[in-house]
Amino acid sequence: MSDWFPGIPAITYEGPDSQDPLSFKWYDADAEVEGRPMRAHLRFAACYWHTMRNVLSDPFGAGTAHMPWDDGTDSIENAVRRAQVFFEFLEKIGIDYYCFHDRDVAPEGETVETTNEHLAKMTEVLGTLQGASNKRLLWGTACLFAHPRYVHGAATSPSVDVFAHAGAQIRRAIDATHALGGEGYVFWGGREGYDTLLNTDMSRELDHLATLLRMAVDYKHRIGFEGAFYIEPKPKEPATHQYDFDAATCLNFLREHDLLDEFSLNIETNHATLAGHSVAHELEVAAAAGALGSIDANMGHAQLGWDTDHFPTDLYLTTSIMRRVLQMGGFATGGLNFDAKRRRGSFEPVDLFHAHIAGMDAFARGLRIAAAIRADGRLDDMLHARYASWESELGERIEQGSVTLEELEAHAAAAGEPDLASGQEELLRSIINQYVTSPQT
Repeated sequence: MSDWFPGIPAITYEGPDSQDPLSFKWYDADAEVEGRPMRAHLRFAACYWHTMRNVLSDPFGAGTAHMPWDDGTDSIENAVRRAQVFFEFLEKIGIDYYCFHDRDVAPEGETVETTNEHLAKMTEVLGTLQGASNKRLLWGTACLFAHPRYVHGAATSPSVDVFAHAGAQIRRAIDATHALGGEGYVFWGGREGYDTLLNTDMSRELDHLATLLRMAVDYKHRIGFEGAFYIEPKPKEPATHQYDFDAATCLNFLREHDLLDEFSLNIETNHATLAGHSVAHELEVAAAAGALGSIDANMGHAQLGWDTDHFPTDLYLTTSIMRRVLQMGGFATGGLNFDAKRRRGSFEPVDLFHAHIAGMDAFARGLRIAAAIRADGRLDDMLHARYASWESELGERIEQGSVTLEELEAHAAAAGEPDLASGQEELLRSIINQYVTSPQT
């Protein structure tokens, strides 16, 4: 193995009293929570794009990241070296999974054929690195937003030639994901939207998007790829309005085009924020439809209206997410992908470790807290009690669809004014606080 992180040991669990910044305080991978080890509940993944390709630039300044392994070229040699460094990082940080865009790992060539050769070569390299480790691909995807050809969209471009390029790229990205044993494949419509309706045929663009997704589903089945297909909602940025606005919009689109059986959702915290929702809302919407597949773990900044992709360190946030994950019985093919980047001032290689340790510990603590809240049972009992009237004969018949409006009127007249109970929101929040602040969790 290469040694691009000299002096940084394999990160181990030392407990909450440790003062070593290169240790886990809460993430004990093999510790059991609700009968399963932490690593099985959390299924952490590191993202290739932020970890290996983000130079930490912003609109006002050049990149600051110190990456001594990267010579700044688009050569295959540099791409291979990056991959080797990435797997060294995965080994030392103790993360079992990773995610990538095709253009993260393999440079684009001057022709489609050359580009495909580059991706095939890097797929072999990644496969070899996986074989020499216990690391696995959580999901892959195609970068259909960075190249200038996608300025007006990919699947939703007004150019049929661009649509063809998008299809070709998706095909090869699915091939790479399949060859590497990926557990899923993500579709994120970074440019699938519009900046102005003055030059947009929305209905036609949405039909084209659905057509390309059907082609992908057909291809998936023809090559025998058994991984999950995910749609990732995001409302805006880079487009003014993106067609995958939020979880409800995506689900409606999938239902309208008869694709819901083939897709679930990959929910990102910061995207929920940009849509005006909490991530808890987005997770609930997806889970209610049986379509919560995976999670991009990050958080936004309350005062900034763009996708800041902070590492998740808010215990209320991680507790909320893990309560929902535990309620649905855990992930099947998905996990917690750290789609998060260091701050521009955190530019040293060791900061990659500090950032991921902070996120992993926050989610491990959130998992412990969520499990303790579930064991306590009060929140579940209060929720059940709030809807107890629906377990009456009338409630059951209404839910079965066997009651008429006339019957409802007769019942309302006989029952009189309803006797309502308090929602007790403050009590509910105080129970959450009890466990978030407890040193035992």
